Amino acid sequence: MAGTGTGTGPALETIQADGTDGDCVTFVLHDEDHTLGNSLRYMVMKNPDVEFCGYCITHPSESKINFRIQTRGALPAVEPFRKGLNDLMGVCQHVLNTFERSVKEFRAQKEEEMQ
Repeated sequence: MAGTGTGTGPALETIQADGTDGDCVTFVLHDEDHTLGNSLRYMVMKNPDVEFCGYCITHPSESKINFRIQTRGALPAVEPFRKGLNDLMGVCQHVLNTFERSVKEFRAQKEEEMQ
């Protein structure tokens, strides 16, 4: 996370292009940067119903990203966005669990060596 959330505005805004049925949406994520943007883009692009997914940071001095998703039309863009966030949370949880297990094993091994 790029910022500390000092702003009082919403963390997420949506911008829908005129004439679309929700299959092409830009999500504006405040207080975020490349860390979330690139990871989320990767997870969303794994969905075969997504035609385009990309993000940009509007300006280096602003901590917000414009995250655009365009689906093939049968699915509203908010669905792959939600699925991508959930999948990314699952991956992060797996990494955290693996790390914590490894630290525990390492400490147990060090304790054994000390005795």
